[in-house]
Amino acid sequence: MLTHGWAKLSNFSEMSQGFPAMLGMSPTLGLSLIIFAEFFCSIALIFGFLTRLAVIPLIIGMSVAAFVAHAGAPFNGRELPLLYLAMYVVLLLTGPGKIALDTLIYNRFCPHSKKGKEA
Repeated sequence: MLTHGWAKLSNFSEMSQGFPAMLGMSPTLGLSLIIFAEFFCSIALIFGFLTRLAVIPLIIGMSVAAFVAHAGAPFNGRELPLLYLAMYVVLLLTGPGKIALDTLIYNRFCPHSKKGKEA
């Protein structure tokens, strides 16, 4: 998703003129929000930083892409946004992994962590 966001960010002025207005938002606002989700939230997700919080904008963005922007398209036109949506929902439910920044920060600074407690 990072590459999609970078393409939009690097061509913002050209894309904002042709980006469709959706959900009552201006094209510039909609493009800005999807850039935030696809670029900045993807970076946070790659490093495992604020994982569950970072996937929420991505879930919203992929839901809008699949069910609003490509609503009239056949299934193969919505397949990729739906695939991303499914994976983001899984990440929301399961959370970060063992080597994510979230886990490392939690284990380091949380006084109630399981580290050092007997089972």
